[in-house]
Amino acid sequence: MRHSQKSAPQVNAGSMADIAFLLLIFFLVTTTISADKGINRKLPTNCPPGTDCSMEINERNILRIVLNSNDELMVDNELIAIEDLKANVKMFLDNNGNGSCSYCNGTSAKSLSDHPKDAVVSLSTSETSNYATFIAVQDELSKAYYELREVYGYTVFGKSPDKLNASEIKEIKQAYPFILSEADTK
Repeated sequence: MRHSQKSAPQVNAGSMADIAFLLLIFFLVTTTISADKGINRKLPTNCPPGTDCSMEINERNILRIVLNSNDELMVDNELIAIEDLKANVKMFLDNNGNGSCSYCNGTSAKSLSDHPKDAVVSLSTSETSNYATFIAVQDELSKAYYELREVYGYTVFGKSPDKLNASEIKEIKQAYPFILSEADTK
């Protein structure tokens, strides 16, 4: 007597692996990854060669900006709106307090910076400050420097920023160096 064995039908799983692999590739190719937002800044070295980083800075050459936990902005202990920050920074940088700046257009106030090369913008933030507000403050600082550099380019070279060559851009950046400290100043 023949013993008949019933075997369970088998499914060919080889093609399923191929289909899963093709689906994986399809989703990898069609998925868009959102770009990270941030600030494009070149981080400084600890102390550039040939400079004295322990040098004391005259108090009038430091513009202290504080962003507190309530996202309120204080410049030299006065509460201001973010929209007013650019004008304050420009006035501070372009002051010509000691009269040595031949290209400055400031008022030579004794309470503001001596020279753009001596001016330091100190930005302190609370750990709970809103990141969007921090970016808005950084944007206003960048705009202030950009506008001062643009005026310098028109005044000295008679050109718009997009028409300047590399050496002219370097000279403008040396005239108005972006000196921003995010460390606590003493």
